Amino acid sequence: MTEFHWRTDALSVTFGFHDTAPVALRSLRPAGTAAVDTAAGRLDQPLVEVSMIGHGRFPGGFRHVDTVLGAALRYTGHAEATDGVYRELRIEQAEAGTGLRVTSVFRAEAGTAAFQTWTEVALDPAAADPITLDFVSSFATGAFLVDTGCTVDAFDLLSGENDWVAENRWSTRPLREVGLARIDRDIQHHPPRSRCLVSNRGSWSTGERLPTGALLCRDADYALAWQVEHNGPWSYEIGESRHGAYLLLAGPTDQENQWSTVIEPGHGFTSVPASVSVSGGGVDAALAGLTDQRRAIRLPRAADDALPVVFNDYMNTLMGDPATATLLPLIDAAALVGADYFCIDAGWYAEGHWWDTVGAWEPAASRFPGGITAVIDHIRARGMVAGLWLEPEVIGVHSPLARSLPDDAFFSRGGIRVAEHGRHHLDLRSAAALAHLDSVVDRLVSDYGVGFIKMDYNTMAGPGTDSTGGAAGDGLLGHTRALLGWLERIQARHPHLLIENCASGAMRMDYAMMSRLHLQSTSDQQDPVMYAPIAAAAPASLLPEQAGNWAYPQAGMHPELFTLSLVNAILGRMYLSGYLNRMSPAEIVLVTEAVAAQKSVVADIRSAHPVWPLGLPGWEDPWVALGLTVPGEGLRLALWRRPGAPESVVLPLPAFTGRQIDVAAFFPAGQQGWAWAWDAPAGQLTVTVTVAAPTARVLSIRPH
Repeated sequence: MTEFHWRTDALSVTFGFHDTAPVALRSLRPAGTAAVDTAAGRLDQPLVEVSMIGHGRFPGGFRHVDTVLGAALRYTGHAEATDGVYRELRIEQAEAGTGLRVTSVFRAEAGTAAFQTWTEVALDPAAADPITLDFVSSFATGAFLVDTGCTVDAFDLLSGENDWVAENRWSTRPLREVGLARIDRDIQHHPPRSRCLVSNRGSWSTGERLPTGALLCRDADYALAWQVEHNGPWSYEIGESRHGAYLLLAGPTDQENQWSTVIEPGHGFTSVPASVSVSGGGVDAALAGLTDQRRAIRLPRAADDALPVVFNDYMNTLMGDPATATLLPLIDAAALVGADYFCIDAGWYAEGHWWDTVGAWEPAASRFPGGITAVIDHIRARGMVAGLWLEPEVIGVHSPLARSLPDDAFFSRGGIRVAEHGRHHLDLRSAAALAHLDSVVDRLVSDYGVGFIKMDYNTMAGPGTDSTGGAAGDGLLGHTRALLGWLERIQARHPHLLIENCASGAMRMDYAMMSRLHLQSTSDQQDPVMYAPIAAAAPASLLPEQAGNWAYPQAGMHPELFTLSLVNAILGRMYLSGYLNRMSPAEIVLVTEAVAAQKSVVADIRSAHPVWPLGLPGWEDPWVALGLTVPGEGLRLALWRRPGAPESVVLPLPAFTGRQIDVAAFFPAGQQGWAWAWDAPAGQLTVTVTVAAPTARVLSIRPH
């Protein structure tokens, strides 16, 4: 066995290979931790799994490992490079029979215990015939067993489910309970066939499941976390091999997503990227590693530094029915409480029923008798930046543009345009489709002075498009990559423009999109009590500075529910709504206080890490908690008591064990009905609440 190492300031990675076996990632651990005896652990999981039509798997089955070509790859070289604070490693392998050339790329920010990785596939120039790939992994390893010295029995999987108005539902379960059946591998003389597959289909990348996960070892201080960074289909798979186990990350596949692609000399393929982090054990440590990695891979712009409080007229307010008469008093009220941006949401372009007629994005004259520019001028006159709702990737089936744009501008299957929910889906590989979107955004920015776009996406396009003659899944992959390129070009052309990723309330909450966009609307949930676990769990998928949580208090609400609806947004990014113009002076004072608290939070939120003293919240949990740790500032802790919860809750705060702390009300400034007691030796904060649920507060905790 030949080994080589790749090290950064924060990582230590070991690879191995020999003449009769492909490269495997044998150890992945934080720098400075005890070295692992990799020779003592037998690993049989190749770094790359790849299959093509005519070369499948052995043994066959549903799993994406055991590919014949993956096992036949052989090491041909590796090289390291440095680009500022980033380190890059490229590992090259080849398969002689087909002429396949595979390069695994690893890229890491030197101080972050994580890397981004992907696979590049090419064909030798001397190869006689093109080949059709039907699966390529982005990453695969079984190193977590050797690094911990544990068996599969000791590992839990942290994974998340997602759905409209029921986002961010996380669970932690033993691998033995999520699909990995225990068998006697020596007696069987074959690897197990069982697996745990977590995947998502279609163009809603987080429509059912979240592309983030972690393996947590109960018997060692070790956590391996990941995110697949793709705005289309993706999967991760965990299973056992002949002598070990594996984790595999991938983008679209033939088996699940109707994906395949033809490569030939000079025309290869690059898999979707994924990020992997390693840390000490536990959920908080695993997700802190991904938080650091998300900051390392974002494409920052100067405009992102503003971190504005955005008022949006939609949620529990105008609900898609804006007009000059209803907007003007909301604009005045939003400015009064301290909002920085004001976004006019859906319906501004609609003379009547609009769902299946959208596409032109021209303001409706009947809604704005003096023109929409008069409303936007009023927003600016009140010291705010104006924003508009836009759903750029669809054309209503009854829109004139459905007839005027060429056929190649749309998704189609078998020569028939795809239609879902009354809309056709634009294919952004098309020059005509791109020209249409460019003209729309340029007009909104230049003619109306828009500085913020709420980019919605309410139509799931299905498996994709075969309009160019390839597989439907490959058409979808081409479109999703073209969308990312378009977003980059739009922001380069309009550097002040901020774009929120809505996607029907977090149905496309992936890090291909979020590495490029400013803000993510975390839900369309209209019940503030049900929103609590969504808001609390959002930083598991997003940077806290990107988690746009709605705060929509209403005039006349019970004071505790009014406060709770504001607490939902304090430890993320406030997305404010509600009829502020109908509120009492006391209610306006509380909203103004909440906006000020949010601005205090965002002042240092980009150095914060999320923690969950009660664990990631369950959907029905009676008590919900989210904290943000800020260097030099201690902990800000949001705590929700929901109906049915007992009066008291004990929160473990291990970082402060043995120390004295000061606990104070952060929002609201008063602490009516809430009290707390600190047990320093145990590191536990007991909070007792005597006001009726639902109720919520944000506390500030500072050690002496």
